Amino acid sequence: MRRTAVPPPAGERHPRAADGGDWDTIRDLADAFNRLDTENGLQPEEQWTLQVLKLAEEVGEAAQAVIGARGTNPRKGHSHSWTDVEDEVADAVITGMVALARLRPDAQEHFTAVLARKSANFLRPDGAPRRHPTAVHGEPVRSPRLPDGGPGPAGAGGPQGRPDESPGC
Repeated sequence: MRRTAVPPPAGERHPRAADGGDWDTIRDLADAFNRLDTENGLQPEEQWTLQVLKLAEEVGEAAQAVIGARGTNPRKGHSHSWTDVEDEVADAVITGMVALARLRPDAQEHFTAVLARKSANFLRPDGAPRRHPTAVHGEPVRSPRLPDGGPGPAGAGGPQGRPDESPGC
């Protein structure tokens, strides 16, 4: 079953989104969920476990949307758009950020440190991509995402024709 949120009226945005307080909003969500779960008698470890399971659910919904956008389920056909995929990926990111904020009070700083560490594997300090790593025999390492390691047929790319730019961290 697909859930569809009703979008806000054109031009209307949540006040937090308008002022760029993303991490403030994430912390508020984490605090609200912590309060609710505590009121329901859940211990912190149970709360964290359930939040990570919620993240897994959201990632599964993103995968389901990709299957629907590609039309690879013969029973359902093209049941989703790439916009649905983008929305589901955003849901997974938000849920992951909330999970991190529920796990540690310094979530924003921790996220920034991990992002710097992970991105250093793919980007030089000037932001340019690093050369692809090579295998033992000097051959370039192929992308695990596609058999030939490339972005697919010319123009295929990802959603809206964009090439896959995921760092695969």
